[in-house]
Amino acid sequence: KSVGMFDVSHMGEFFFTGVDATKAIDYLMTNDFESSPVGKAVYSPLCGSEGGIIDDAIAYKLDEKQSLLCVNASNIEKDREWILSVLKEQGFECQFTDSSDNYSLIAVQGPDTQRILAQVFDRSFHDFEYYSVHRDEHFIFARTGYTGEDGFEIFGDHTHILKLWLDLEKAGVIPCGLAARDVLRLEVAYPLYGQDLTDKLTPLDCNLKWTVKFNKSDFSGKTALYHYKPFKRLIKLELDKGIPRAGQEVFQHDMKIGEVTSGTMSVTTGKGICLALVDKEVFNKDELHFLEIRGKKHEAKFTTNPFVAGGHK
Repeated sequence: KSVGMFDVSHMGEFFFTGVDATKAIDYLMTNDFESSPVGKAVYSPLCGSEGGIIDDAIAYKLDEKQSLLCVNASNIEKDREWILSVLKEQGFECQFTDSSDNYSLIAVQGPDTQRILAQVFDRSFHDFEYYSVHRDEHFIFARTGYTGEDGFEIFGDHTHILKLWLDLEKAGVIPCGLAARDVLRLEVAYPLYGQDLTDKLTPLDCNLKWTVKFNKSDFSGKTALYHYKPFKRLIKLELDKGIPRAGQEVFQHDMKIGEVTSGTMSVTTGKGICLALVDKEVFNKDELHFLEIRGKKHEAKFTTNPFVAGGHK
């Protein structure tokens, strides 16, 4: 309802610099990065040659010859090795720099974010569009976040980010834990890599078809994805009673059709909510569905909408 902040310094920061910086990231992503203007950010899966999701990331076009790719912490080493091999194979003219150890990152999220940042930095933040990015002497500001709320992610060196954290606390911003962030992202049904997204799945299995731009000339995994027939479906289920947790089995009447990948109690709705991976050929949205929680079956309502309407601009 107001504003909170998350220390997400564990995330990875990869910089691409050179004449082919934009083209290189565009090839790594299924989404369209090359046609985005300078100052914009793009969310996308990164897929291997067989179409499996290596990671999901946000790329920020800082200028015509430099872009930032923010990747998940647990995948930094894996992503780095894969990216270096692709850059060598494709012959892109750009320099790749893993700056993960040199950057800290604060996610300031909530409806009062813009007002608080204007107060702390003594400047207006009204010129920032959703999914835009701007760099100054000390920070990279991006109107992004993985909470479904309006907000900014602010990258910087450790010294400046530490001072900013303390300044934000003085301004009344409340530090929040990553478990709170997990609840927020699940309320708006954002998938989490390692739970809802894995290298055994493609974007077409995980409600991410909208990020796959087959009209691009080429990208990693394009041929495989073009011929791929999804065998799984990531769905949203809501419970009036019971708290869903990862690994719980999903039933359609008495038949097991999948399992929960992410689950929690929604603080906003007061209901149990989850994402679940089910067999696409068997799942029928009009049938009754149940979760087995501690040996008891609880009815679960299928929904196509996010559990909570996001507050981003």
